[in-house]
Amino acid sequence: MQRRRLAAFIGLVLASFTSPLIPFSVLSAPPKTPNQTVECEILVTGAGLAGVATAYEGLLAGRTVCMTEITDWMGGQISTQGTSALDERRTQRLQLFFSRGYLELRKRIADKYNGNLNPGDCWVSDSCFLPHDGHEILYDMLQDAAKKGDGKLKWFPATVVKELELNRAGSAQTIQGAIAIQHRPAAGALPLNTLPLSQTIEDSYRYENSARLNKEILRFVPLERSEERGVRSEGVSKWYVVDATETGELIALADVPYRLGIDARSYLEPSASSGTNDPYCTQGFTYTFAMEATKDPISHDIPPFYSQYSAYYSYELPRLASFPLVFTYRRIWSPKDGEPMSFGGINFEAPVPDDISMQNWTWGNDYRPGTAADNLIYTRAQLQASGQLLPGNWLGGLRTESLRKAEEHAIGYFYWLVTGTTDSQLGDGVKQPQPNNRYLSGLDSPMGTVHGLSKYPYMREGRRIIGRPSWGQPEGFTVWEIDISRRNYNDDYYRQTLPPQMYRRLKIALAGLETINAIASTQPPEKIERRTRSTIFPDSVGIGHYAIDFHPCMTKSPPELPGNTEREGERQGAGEAYPFQIPLRAMIPQKIDNLLVAGKSIATSHIASAAYRVHSFEWSVGAAAGTTAAFSLEKAIAPYQLVDDLPRREPLLEQLQYRLQENNNPTAFPDTSIFNLDWDDWR
Repeated sequence: MQRRRLAAFIGLVLASFTSPLIPFSVLSAPPKTPNQTVECEILVTGAGLAGVATAYEGLLAGRTVCMTEITDWMGGQISTQGTSALDERRTQRLQLFFSRGYLELRKRIADKYNGNLNPGDCWVSDSCFLPHDGHEILYDMLQDAAKKGDGKLKWFPATVVKELELNRAGSAQTIQGAIAIQHRPAAGALPLNTLPLSQTIEDSYRYENSARLNKEILRFVPLERSEERGVRSEGVSKWYVVDATETGELIALADVPYRLGIDARSYLEPSASSGTNDPYCTQGFTYTFAMEATKDPISHDIPPFYSQYSAYYSYELPRLASFPLVFTYRRIWSPKDGEPMSFGGINFEAPVPDDISMQNWTWGNDYRPGTAADNLIYTRAQLQASGQLLPGNWLGGLRTESLRKAEEHAIGYFYWLVTGTTDSQLGDGVKQPQPNNRYLSGLDSPMGTVHGLSKYPYMREGRRIIGRPSWGQPEGFTVWEIDISRRNYNDDYYRQTLPPQMYRRLKIALAGLETINAIASTQPPEKIERRTRSTIFPDSVGIGHYAIDFHPCMTKSPPELPGNTEREGERQGAGEAYPFQIPLRAMIPQKIDNLLVAGKSIATSHIASAAYRVHSFEWSVGAAAGTTAAFSLEKAIAPYQLVDDLPRREPLLEQLQYRLQENNNPTAFPDTSIFNLDWDDWR
């Protein structure tokens, strides 16, 4: 029975993969008259954790919040992307030093599972759970926040933003409206979440109805409150728009300055793998899936595309070469106890029948393109060449073919796990078949899809804005590698790779309180003692802490090419980071005064972004965005005006920071001070 179900599933997926793709050069139909006009005070695009946190704080502040999401679930990483294993640093977790909404999320997860925060008994985290529960928990949280704060939530699932209406008069530009498309199944068509994303994404961005989808055109506009009319000065917005999408869609649509991929090596980014920018090499993305341990072995049909990808898969390292270890790494459901096991120094309980594991593995279902021929997120030049930046032509800004191949790649990884006997990194004799497992699919499965893959891939990196010119960074504000990394940079690698003047600038930039002495000193740069903390930002509005963790792009195209290797030098910057802050300047793009950025698209470098991407960070930056938007509406001020006089004192910025802290949304870790150099406890 299981074999027939899996064969039918693969047939469905194959049929969708091989159906004709609409040529990318075909332009969308012109916009229609909107079917509905929707008024908002805060428009949030993207309902990942950053978007939900933005809405949460906006609702508690009594605002009318509209939130759009390409899928039909809230939660991003913990739901639609299937990575329902909270990435947290041990010290921060032990002290429960998180934003208030994130703490509530953790509590509600435990309540959902009768007091058990970790119903999967995974070992990667203190909390692994079922993705569909993540959506339900967050939806209830927002409903309760609306009631508590007297706010109003307008939730638009299966909705994408198609166009932005920009007011380009004068020096200040604002978003005056946003045109969106909400889709639902056409009469007689398959339900949503039947076909993989690659087969629906372009259709969802087109105005015209199709055989699969019926569309409703929405126009989002500002809500003007009667009690606030006449208060705002000219140029100050009546609403704020927050880009919380996974890839930075709005910043591409608005055409504000941004970076993508590798930054050129500099004293600020000394571990960069390239001397020049490379926008094509972003971190790998992953279609997750769920698999269930079974009592009896199951026969599995080989996917017809398996041979294309089989040479890629691996346990990666000898200390990880254990199927029970990999299965329990992100086990999301475990109703029974298993036998104690240990492998590679890690203790865990062995899988037992009915256990469910979510798979997210670097040399497994990660898909890691890194060239101009296969990069997933289109660069500005590629968007221009394709016509997507022309009015009405936006199709999501992603390479559909790379999505399709990543879907095949993930399905192939399941087949390798249960039948494979090869290992691309460790050689023969390591991988053994594991037939006592089945692939979970169906609308009632953990991923909520007929095809069994996550509704949207887990994205580790998207477009990253370049902030506005700021003191010390006249070309635009960015959080760089040296702002957070614990590395001491005395290694021979840096002395030999960086030109002498660049190496000296690096050491001076890290001197902290000894900067003036370091500048005046004639001693060798390696003798300059570095600060033992991250950069402290005067405009911090949130916190984060995680290692600089890389899933590098591959050197050649396609990524699954036999013998392919990771891009050389990409892991050089990986390692421990100090607990870090989220500066408000990193959330404010150039050119557009009423656009804020939350999530992974804030102004960070390629290396810094590898730490600024996990669950608790997303919540913290979202809480900052929601609070800042509500505060700006209340004070009739644009967010950039809160930081434009730095480093001089900014009284309104201080009020915003005080409000965040009073609402239990930390803006700094305990004892943060330029004089406190004892940060080693926060590992």
